[in-house]
Amino acid sequence: MILSPHIKTSKSIQQPSNSTQPNKANMADLNESIEESQENNNLPKVFLHGPPEFSFILQPNPSHNFHILNPSSLPPLHQFLSLNPHHASSIAAIVCTGGYTVNADVLQLLPALRLVCTPSAGTDHIDLSECRRRGIQVAGAGNLFSEDVADMAVALLIDVSRKISAADRFLRRQVQNVSWNFPLGSKLTGKKIGIVGMGRIGSEVAKRLEAFSCMISYNSRNKKPLVSYPYYSTVLELATDTNVLILCCDLNDQTRHIVNKEVMLALGKGGIIVNVGRGALIDEKELLKCLIEDEIGGAGLDVFENEPHVPKDFFSLDNVVLSPHAAVVTSESLMGIRQIVEQNLTAFFSNKAPITPVI
Repeated sequence: MILSPHIKTSKSIQQPSNSTQPNKANMADLNESIEESQENNNLPKVFLHGPPEFSFILQPNPSHNFHILNPSSLPPLHQFLSLNPHHASSIAAIVCTGGYTVNADVLQLLPALRLVCTPSAGTDHIDLSECRRRGIQVAGAGNLFSEDVADMAVALLIDVSRKISAADRFLRRQVQNVSWNFPLGSKLTGKKIGIVGMGRIGSEVAKRLEAFSCMISYNSRNKKPLVSYPYYSTVLELATDTNVLILCCDLNDQTRHIVNKEVMLALGKGGIIVNVGRGALIDEKELLKCLIEDEIGGAGLDVFENEPHVPKDFFSLDNVVLSPHAAVVTSESLMGIRQIVEQNLTAFFSNKAPITPVI
């Protein structure tokens, strides 16, 4: 049975008994539910656009300034609108996560939409140009995840270079008294590190790697006047002069497959690639070939080109460390993102600018 999204399922509506006079308690519950439904009708509507587990984003105490539609993140948007077509013209905001697209087709369905809010660090799942054309504001996560993602980037680099995960698997497979004939790792101290994308995350990565006396250089869309590290205008030039590439930039038409076969070969046989940006920054098929053929030394990957699909060929490679897009997932960050999403919605519906605007 499909329940009306206006009525919270935490208070079920009791059916009258067979007697001619309904129970007073039942009538009280019914009246309360009707009043609650009428009150919600007058609030701006927010749709949760994500997987079932995404409902955590506005739990446990969402603001009373707006009404959450699809509070369990089920069903998907198109199905929800087909079941509840009257809501299409009243949804004022969408909260969406990566992988749940808000493109021109979605925007066309929602003529009253005025805000797209995402808790993700990237916005490649949102058609920003179309939002700008329609006058729809977009709010993101701001700098909330920068430190967590930087931590993960350095952790992946250390793991790949020192073969920590590979050593763990090696030991677990060993029988007692067998010789520990394990391949040598590579030290991190003093390495030449190239960072692609010197925004907040890239800056945090650089700050951490300075503690290892690494020599840092970077590539970005433009040279940063306040950044003292050497700047390279292309990723190919950066790869030619470094031991490690760490990808922290946004995914867009200009950066898709920015790390291609030519860049990988320029990085060299001992080179390492770490990706905490977006999977499609790397040509994944060429990466696999280069790893298998020992054209590069290793890779640490938190993101993949066709998530949630991960090529199985990665699983058998000891020079690869994999993470399930978990760089931003810490107990602290989950609490923080709940606060940011609600604060953005509350500000917007109070006729104030979102606190972490994208456009």
